Amino acid sequence: MPNSSSLFDELEDLATEQQNPHSTHIDTASVAEILRVINTEDHKVPIAVRRELPYVAEAVEIVVEAFEADGRLFYVGAGTSGRLGVVDASECPPTFGVDPKRVQGIIAGGREAVFRSQEGAEDVPQAGAEALEEHDVTSDDVVCGIASSGRTPFVVGAVEHARDAIGAPTLFVTTVPRDELDVDPDVAICPVVGPEVIMGSTRMKSGTAQKLVLNMITTAAMVRLGKVYENMMVDLRRTSEKLVERGIRTVMMVTGVEYEEADAILDACDGHVKTAIVMILADVDVTEARRRLDANDGFVRPAIEEDG
Repeated sequence: MPNSSSLFDELEDLATEQQNPHSTHIDTASVAEILRVINTEDHKVPIAVRRELPYVAEAVEIVVEAFEADGRLFYVGAGTSGRLGVVDASECPPTFGVDPKRVQGIIAGGREAVFRSQEGAEDVPQAGAEALEEHDVTSDDVVCGIASSGRTPFVVGAVEHARDAIGAPTLFVTTVPRDELDVDPDVAICPVVGPEVIMGSTRMKSGTAQKLVLNMITTAAMVRLGKVYENMMVDLRRTSEKLVERGIRTVMMVTGVEYEEADAILDACDGHVKTAIVMILADVDVTEARRRLDANDGFVRPAIEEDG
């Protein structure tokens, strides 16, 4: 770990630690002006992310390949970056019907750090490596480091361990240029968003950019795995009242049946939207609908079009 002097020098040069010339007056600005400055700076985020789309696409292909081989995706981060990984991972089961183990978030400091800052937890590279070992990460899995600065020791340690000791594919999401990274992953995604409105507060533009990228990685991967029909979630399960009604509405929209029929057919197939859609549009029973989905790797369109 760098000593205090070398760390000071590192931070002084980082893109995420520079002073934003457009917000130096913010301490004397009106509320309306503060919000205008923040909003203007936020507009730069999606542009920076768009420039990185080729690298995001590479990452998605790696994740899809791993999922098809029954591998998992592990996000590793500290602070805001770690929380964003935990959030994205936690949203995958209700949205796409996947096992909670398929996408997992590892945050420096553990579960408590999700709710309360544990800043010192990020300073030890070996702790990142140990966290992967605790989760039994293998070469079939993908490890995605998330660090605005590109240098967080916990994250760098995890990614290096995944690459060198485990042999797992590695990704890295950061908001500094590639030449500032302290690690060499298989794919680096680097939307450079510029200095924050509040210097060093990477929960702002940097956090927004990271959230957009993580959304893209898991959403695109799940689409490529047949978790979506048209642009609708069809692998969700009825685990809450909202999801019950969303499932019914989805079946109604896709097939044109009325509420009562959609509800009854969903009951017959344990609430699985994909199966209900295939049952109705292919005019088959639940057993045949499930067989068709299995035969077509879970994709709805070919399951419907398959010759009986």
